[in-house]
Amino acid sequence: MDVKVTVVGAGGVGGYFGGRLVQSGVDVTFVARGAHLEALKAGGLHVRSIRGDFEVPVRATEDPAAGGVADYVLVTVKSYDTDRVASMLRPVLGDRSAVVSLQNGVDNEERLAAALGNHRVVGGAAYIFATLAEPGVVDHTGGPASLVVGEWSGGGSQRVASLVETFRAADVTADESPDIRAALWSKFAFICAQAGVTAAVRLPIGEIRSQPAGRALFRDLAAEVCAVAAAEGVELPADLPDRTLGFADALEPGGTSSLYHDLVHGRRMELDSLLGEVVRRGGLRSVDVPTSRAVYGVLQPWAARAQR
Repeated sequence: MDVKVTVVGAGGVGGYFGGRLVQSGVDVTFVARGAHLEALKAGGLHVRSIRGDFEVPVRATEDPAAGGVADYVLVTVKSYDTDRVASMLRPVLGDRSAVVSLQNGVDNEERLAAALGNHRVVGGAAYIFATLAEPGVVDHTGGPASLVVGEWSGGGSQRVASLVETFRAADVTADESPDIRAALWSKFAFICAQAGVTAAVRLPIGEIRSQPAGRALFRDLAAEVCAVAAAEGVELPADLPDRTLGFADALEPGGTSSLYHDLVHGRRMELDSLLGEVVRRGGLRSVDVPTSRAVYGVLQPWAARAQR
């Protein structure tokens, strides 16, 4: 397809979706660092997926500008790297280029828009459990591997419609949302609950959801996110906490979260962009979030240790 894509952050999410685009013939440049970059250059990208393993040769670089101007820049780095990445993107952007966040959290699009302009930013919710298993190798272990994308300024656009069709041609389920903020907060409710319980309890979701107190903890976290969203003026379905728990019931019993994965491997955690953001925004909006505050308190010392 006559589309140029730059993927900034070739980890689990960027590696999986970028790899699918390469498979379909899209011109993709991956931006990575360190041993992962060297592995991509030497042996290509290897994806171990519940939907079928695949491997593809890829173009990989440490400099986003090396791939030239892109139609779409997929930002898939951890939230704590968003500002750093935003400062690197201007040489990649043409008049109609879109910067598409496929990250966890609800503040990444705001930060990208502050740095690059609202007109540049497309929000995205990626529904997938995927991690970087080792340099050059991505593990896709769960989730539907689907996407919802939409203009950060709201409404529809041709460039988002074209992006959706590009992903669909790559055998990725993708849809356009005219209200991407609501889509992001809906996912945020699930992510905060799933990440919070699996990391704090340090067990997979199957063992947590089988216990009444574990189910209540999961639902309470999701409900608090929904309460903060309402205070922010984002309308979500009234039954979203129950639907979120139902989604957890449908997951593979061994499923965890990227926050859990980073915790047990001693890596820097996205805690402040997840539960920390719920606590921060709850305080600003006078919304009490006691469960989120407690789970954040349990995990914050671990996050501080990993960052050190």
